[in-house]
Amino acid sequence: MLSTQVSRCFSGWLLLSTRTRISGYMMAASWDGSNDPGSQSDDSFHFERLHIEPLYDAFVCPLTKQVMRDPVTLENGQTFEREAIEKWFKECKESGRRLVCPLTLQELRSTELNPSMALRNTIEEWTARNEAAQLDIARRSLNMGSPENETLQALEYVQYICRRSRSNKHTVRNAGLIPMIVDMLKSSSRKVRIRALETLRIVVEDDDENKEFLAEGDTVRTIVKFLSHELSKEREQAVSLLYELSKSATLCEKIGSINGAILILVGMTSSNSEDLLTVGKAEETLANLEMYEANVRQMAENGRLQPLLTQLLEGPPETKLSMAGYLGELVLNNDVKVLVARTVGLSLINLMKSGNMQSREAALRALNQISSCDPSAKILIEAGILAPLVNDLFAVGPNLLPTRLKEISATILASVVNSGEDFYSISFGPDHQTLVSEDIVRNLLHLISNTGPAIECKLLQVLVGLTTSPTTVLSVVAAIKSSGATISLVQFIEAPQKDLRLASIKLLHNLSPHMGQELADALRGSVGQLGSLIKVISENTGISEEQAAAVGLLAELPERDLGLTRQLLDEGAIVMVISRVIAIRQGEIRGTRFMTPFLEGLVKIVVRVTYVLAEEPDAIALCRDHNLAALFIDLLQSNGLDNVQMVSATALENLSLESKNLTKLPEVPPPGYCAMVFSCFSKQPVISGSCRLHRGICSLKETFCLYDGQAVLKLVGLLDHTNENVVEAALAALSTLIDDGVDIEQGVAILVEAEGVQPILDVLLEKRTETLRRRAVWAVERLLRTDDIACEVSANQNLSTALVDAFQHGDYRTRQTAERALKHVDKIPNFSGIFQNIG
Repeated sequence: MLSTQVSRCFSGWLLLSTRTRISGYMMAASWDGSNDPGSQSDDSFHFERLHIEPLYDAFVCPLTKQVMRDPVTLENGQTFEREAIEKWFKECKESGRRLVCPLTLQELRSTELNPSMALRNTIEEWTARNEAAQLDIARRSLNMGSPENETLQALEYVQYICRRSRSNKHTVRNAGLIPMIVDMLKSSSRKVRIRALETLRIVVEDDDENKEFLAEGDTVRTIVKFLSHELSKEREQAVSLLYELSKSATLCEKIGSINGAILILVGMTSSNSEDLLTVGKAEETLANLEMYEANVRQMAENGRLQPLLTQLLEGPPETKLSMAGYLGELVLNNDVKVLVARTVGLSLINLMKSGNMQSREAALRALNQISSCDPSAKILIEAGILAPLVNDLFAVGPNLLPTRLKEISATILASVVNSGEDFYSISFGPDHQTLVSEDIVRNLLHLISNTGPAIECKLLQVLVGLTTSPTTVLSVVAAIKSSGATISLVQFIEAPQKDLRLASIKLLHNLSPHMGQELADALRGSVGQLGSLIKVISENTGISEEQAAAVGLLAELPERDLGLTRQLLDEGAIVMVISRVIAIRQGEIRGTRFMTPFLEGLVKIVVRVTYVLAEEPDAIALCRDHNLAALFIDLLQSNGLDNVQMVSATALENLSLESKNLTKLPEVPPPGYCAMVFSCFSKQPVISGSCRLHRGICSLKETFCLYDGQAVLKLVGLLDHTNENVVEAALAALSTLIDDGVDIEQGVAILVEAEGVQPILDVLLEKRTETLRRRAVWAVERLLRTDDIACEVSANQNLSTALVDAFQHGDYRTRQTAERALKHVDKIPNFSGIFQNIG
């Protein structure tokens, strides 16, 4: 309780200067030991001791020692705070003590409490006068020139009176304190800024008028700036204040309109560095801001998509339409697309099926966004998107979609089809059709021929997706053949639109392994599609997806089609392709993600000329001019490119088979008299400089002789390749060294010198494929014609067993060859020789 002398001191404050008043105010504040400006003093203890007018004893409750708010009188005339005396009575009852007055200890007969209305009114009037005077003192301290301690105490006092009474918040507003507190946000003192943010929050709590008043001007923008402040305490106070403001529906729009506000709040909710209280307030603020649609859109833009999805699921029809439309405008990452598909995919599909064209368009645009990711596309398939998509594309009559929406439907279908699902087993519609049902594919082909380039491109992409899978490609091929659509599809190669041309080439590439001859026949025409393909390949723009697809298409066409190869030679395509292969090998064309299929396709195109050497003289001339045998030998070393190694070995086989026809045999002088009389002198003379294998003049460049080209070692090295196709091609090329038409004995010797005999025997032992076994048995039989090798093999039980197995289980030709091989090692008697001797 303050003394009369101290009360008089407080009364004197009104006559002193502002600074003197605040000093006295601070002195009084220090009486309870709470002079630390950063501390939070107890309101009821601190400020009730700061009075301008004298404090009368009758105003103070004997129990709480604080000014009473609801004074009541007992039967003995003593007055107490209602809450305090009721607590006293309760404790007496619970402890079993007799009921007495806590001040006089006089026993009481009744617990009846009589309100002291006159005293209460007097206290309220006294309090109001004191608060008004103290508020005026605080007001004078809220300026940049006041000391930090005075400003902090003034802000704390504003908090105190606002907590005491809601009506005091109006008083604070009417006194013009709110703009002054806002000005304190610009203070250079961190403590003042934090206290000002805290004070503003208390001022606007549960008071919409104060919220509206505070939000005038740029105050909200200033508060938002504190959200990104490096000091966590300021962020915490700012987000708490913003949360209070967001409780007002009218302020939600204003908060959301401030650039970066929602982005920062969303970032705070996902931050690992923020404390839980700050994160919680940011979450609650965003939840309040969701009541305004524009804010929901901003949240979606900044990665907080759930409010938009919730409104799309639960909102009224106009809101669903709006949210679906906006979803179609967003750019989403793949993870978010999956979330959206799971959450609202079915709702969007149902909206797409509605009769309202505006709703259908919004749903289609949203589905177009989320279907471009394989996992989300699969979710949409499970939700039943195929039937309405197909209906939209094929529909006629009043429900016909405009062209711009049909294009979106076709785009969605293309995305869905390219998701990798097995559409052979996914049925839809009342007739349980699939996307590869013949009538569905026919309808797609019909649309492709009767719509504009944009839709044609997307529908071709649908067919590309269906022909990528081995389970569905044959159904599409059958439908194309039965509908006679091959020519129509080939014509798109000349389309001026790059996307359309790319889609058509990719489709034809997928079809080429299954209908290569039909495509070759179509391309051989005089319309110019083959020239267009060659033009695409020859573009010097790096390696594009279109170039890789074009090369792949030509590479898959029948390699023995003489007419197509002749046309490629006439148009200079083979020479151009050779130059691209050489450029890649020399590093002039840098690697891209299409490098491997591009190089594989180029090499296969070049290999075509080795299949027509006997029929096409120009092919032989080209091979000589460009030294293709040496190029293919070099390509054998393309480690990691199995297909390049395989087709290069095949090309060398074809060239080597032609060597015996190209070798120039030297003129042999006629035998002398002795040779004519005595057969022992009739041995054919050895011509100096001739090929030991072909017995004539050979070279790698002119006659494609593998021995002359030192290719044998590299081919032998491929016999232990992990890819059996590479092994088979290498073995086939090596077999030309011991084939009919060459000196087999010398061929075996060449293989011995290259240490190739054992690898060939190992191929027979491994028995990886039937084709490999047949080739290996053939080569081993030729090797066993040499006595030394036959002797070695006869001692190897494993090899003998392998030959016996081939004799017992191989096909007819393999069994015949194995029988001859077994005779060489005396595993089967040579009955033919016995019968000949008997005869």
